[in-house]
Amino acid sequence: MTSVTDELPLAADFPRATVEDWRKLVDGVLKGAPFEKLVGKTYDGLRIDPLYPRAKGVAPVVGRPPTAPWQIMQRIDHPDAMLANTQALTDLENGATGLALVFAGGNGAYGFGLEPSADAVAKVLKDIHLDAGIGIELQIGPQSRMAAIHVAEYVKSNGIDPAACDIRFGLDPLAAGAAWGHSPYTWDEIVPAVTGGIKGLAALGFKGPFASADGRVLHDAGGSEVQELAFVLACGVAYLRAIEGAGVPLEAAQGMVYARLSADADQFLTMAKFRALRLLWARIETSCGLTPKPLFIAADTAWRMLTQRDPYVNMLRATIATFAAGLAGANAITVLPHTLALGLPDPFARRVARNTQALLLEESNLARVSDPAAGAGGIETLTAQLCEAAWALFQDSEKAGGAFAALQQGVFQSRVAAARKARDANIAKRRDVLTGASEFPNLHERETTVLKATPVALAPYGEQKYKFDALPPIRLAEPFEALRDKSDAALKARGARPKVFLANLGTPADFTARATFAKSLFESGGIEAVDSEGFADPAELANAFKASGAELACLCSSDKVYAEHAEAAAKALQTAGGRHIYLAGRPTDAEAALRAAGVTGFVFAGGDALATLQDAYRRMEQA
Repeated sequence: MTSVTDELPLAADFPRATVEDWRKLVDGVLKGAPFEKLVGKTYDGLRIDPLYPRAKGVAPVVGRPPTAPWQIMQRIDHPDAMLANTQALTDLENGATGLALVFAGGNGAYGFGLEPSADAVAKVLKDIHLDAGIGIELQIGPQSRMAAIHVAEYVKSNGIDPAACDIRFGLDPLAAGAAWGHSPYTWDEIVPAVTGGIKGLAALGFKGPFASADGRVLHDAGGSEVQELAFVLACGVAYLRAIEGAGVPLEAAQGMVYARLSADADQFLTMAKFRALRLLWARIETSCGLTPKPLFIAADTAWRMLTQRDPYVNMLRATIATFAAGLAGANAITVLPHTLALGLPDPFARRVARNTQALLLEESNLARVSDPAAGAGGIETLTAQLCEAAWALFQDSEKAGGAFAALQQGVFQSRVAAARKARDANIAKRRDVLTGASEFPNLHERETTVLKATPVALAPYGEQKYKFDALPPIRLAEPFEALRDKSDAALKARGARPKVFLANLGTPADFTARATFAKSLFESGGIEAVDSEGFADPAELANAFKASGAELACLCSSDKVYAEHAEAAAKALQTAGGRHIYLAGRPTDAEAALRAAGVTGFVFAGGDALATLQDAYRRMEQA
């Protein structure tokens, strides 16, 4: 048996590291604090330890064929079909190997999308060789469901062999109902339309898959990994049952369903989620008496993590998400361009989205290793935890009567609401960091270019006959962006943003850390920080505050300096007209005295930054 020292001869010169040795070092750093302080929790309550041993007795999770790259998908969502066709051809000529045709009203349209008419489909697909190995994915909704038929008709009318086309048709009324919160039909009425469409497409010679179990809906709404996985399972099983009920053998139905998941910037959780879905779906296949086959999983980088402010950071988030989904075996990945939250992306943003994947495939060679996470203790443990929790929630939806009934009863929505509430609280407190929005804002960023286009007008979708709680898409940065919008409006109207004067006390060693923190906090809400030198004389501080033109002031220094000078400084600021004075630091035993001297609030790590900023705007509006 080969030992560690055989593989790494230099290791023989050092004592073997043990968990006990590591723990002694950690306890020394913790200085009496409980070890549990280092243990993380996901929004599903899953435990994440700081250290894991190698997982033994595990096998790689089979995804793509060995060394096969994932499909580099590119969104085609311009409302002008001719311009969309130009974009599609450019994308295919420059590295994309597939096209995600996003139709207006689809779950992933986010305000734009293709017109779902036969004429628009023909224009979009002009000169695209559908039988040349190009992956096509349709993202459609109830109002654009006929687009699938139009694509099929286009293929036949142009003499293209349907069996030679790689088209995922994306039929998914369950996800649409979840996002919209209503349906004009019962599930029993929906099933014949779905299965009829699938059987019709299969009869024409298309190989599918046809029905999509789309977890993005729950992820976009702020849901957790477990909730997203369970929803995919519930929808996938519902479609399998429907297809089998229409007379299609399960062995054939097995390849007619595929999944979509969101990939976000939490690398390890994203990897574990994609791996977990493959294991869970294999369990379903086995329960159906089928021999498991690798499920086709399409990935989109997450909508909810996009920011309008400092959108270039979105490139970094998308790169991490793509890296994680690719390593976890995704079959196709669509990178949302970094400016999508601002509007239709221009050619530069589209090129970056393509090249994000091309670089990871061609230069980093990520596809050449199958399931590199296999055996990694942390990811294996997360994968197993996700499987167990998602299966339990899936069983709850089955007990409710299946996916549609579960939506009617709020099985998924209630859990998403709880996860969203917890997530919103952590974002407000900046525990979950949104770089460029809630942390490290840039008030002087340049305006980002997007394309001008008029969205396709769609008729309302049917009568809101069967209603349930909707799961509309959100972006996590929106509350901070709303404050930045207020700041922009003030700049436009008055020529200046709201300002906060950083009333620094003592030497730079005393105030720099807290002044930097306060600047980031206030500017994340669009309140421009006016820095200053350290002051010892309250009169000089008051004069500097008056000269700054700021509406707010924030005392910044060390606890030692606060004890000696904060009360006098607060009184001086109040006398100089400072009606709203903050102190950077947690309240201490001196809080009552500081408030009596004029301090109206405290800002500190872990405090509710969003509530503080919203209150600051209310105070300024009342002034």
